[in-house]
Amino acid sequence: MSAPLQDRTAPQRGVDPAWALADYDLVCLSHLRWDFVYQRPQHLLSRCARARRVFFVEEPVRGDALPRLECSRRDCGVTVVVPHVPRDLDDDETEMILASLVDDLLGGQRIGNYVLWYYTPMALGFTRHLVPAATVYDCMDELSGFWGAPRALRERERDLLRSADLVFTGGRSLYEAKRALRPSAHLFPSSIDASHFRQARGLQPEPPDQAGLGRPRLGYFGVIDERLDLELLAAAADLRPDFTFVMIGPVAKIDRATLPRRPNIHYLGQKPYAELPAYIAGWDVALMPFARNDSTRFISPTKTPEYLASGRPVVSTSIRDVVEPYGREGLVAIADAPVEFVAAASRALGATRRAEWLQRVDAFLSRGSWDHTWAQMESLIGAAVRANRATGAPRIESCSTT
Repeated sequence: MSAPLQDRTAPQRGVDPAWALADYDLVCLSHLRWDFVYQRPQHLLSRCARARRVFFVEEPVRGDALPRLECSRRDCGVTVVVPHVPRDLDDDETEMILASLVDDLLGGQRIGNYVLWYYTPMALGFTRHLVPAATVYDCMDELSGFWGAPRALRERERDLLRSADLVFTGGRSLYEAKRALRPSAHLFPSSIDASHFRQARGLQPEPPDQAGLGRPRLGYFGVIDERLDLELLAAAADLRPDFTFVMIGPVAKIDRATLPRRPNIHYLGQKPYAELPAYIAGWDVALMPFARNDSTRFISPTKTPEYLASGRPVVSTSIRDVVEPYGREGLVAIADAPVEFVAAASRALGATRRAEWLQRVDAFLSRGSWDHTWAQMESLIGAAVRANRATGAPRIESCSTT
């Protein structure tokens, strides 16, 4: 159902200059759906929503109806905005409609002093005309390496890297890659909601769809897409038919028919974030069987610290941002070939000195949290808003016409 665009106790813009320097609404433009999987955007923006209005604008849904916005407010305070556009429009027509819908959002919600927060550079195509108080690009993935990436993506990202007031990166590999165009980029690796995942260390009710599965259980949660090494998963299942492999998460961008089917591989589908600790509590080892390809070259998996906070030993392929620092610190076992992968899992199952390992895990994880990460980001954004107000600097410059 389409929710009306109405003001939700918004302060009157332009009344108090001091307020304009200190406060702002945040408008996020994302290629992800808010309700897809709970990850970096949800952690950060739900914290932002504790102090100000946050509007999360998803990619458009194409259909037969007239253009419209569907708005719904989540319990965390974030308003999710879904643009609906006719399916028969070309790219230029779609961006014209989206620009108009964004203007409707700003006007209908009386959003006057706002920060634009980009997860997708493609949104530049319908937001260049806006004049935000500051612009943030939170680069959490190398989207150009994903299957089906738009041709214009690389050039638009270059524009955004040059023009944004702040560039955040979600992992060290991305940080090093983006510094060529943006030397002042800030490294903010994915953090951890430690208390949530530590629930898995205690007694949890066994989810019914996992309760009857055999032990030992080796589990994965996350999106099941081109980033996973499905051949490795199949080979590991064949090598150790006594292991039970539990795969939790939605299947995206790949044909379900390509998923390896074995008696000891179980696909349980997507689960709510709140239920993940109960599933992990029933695992003996947590897995990250990522492929080594263009789509994983710069990933920094959020699930690494989440698995560790859950108290489960972790086996991963040699993803750079996992090897450093988790592999180097001896917190995660690294293996690529199927024989080595299952051997690492077997060693994890038989590990002694578990208490010592958990102490090192907790000491490592104590270095950061999503609350701390957001506090640092918020401070940088506030400084950018004040600097732009003082200088009257333009926010988003059109560096190309792509």
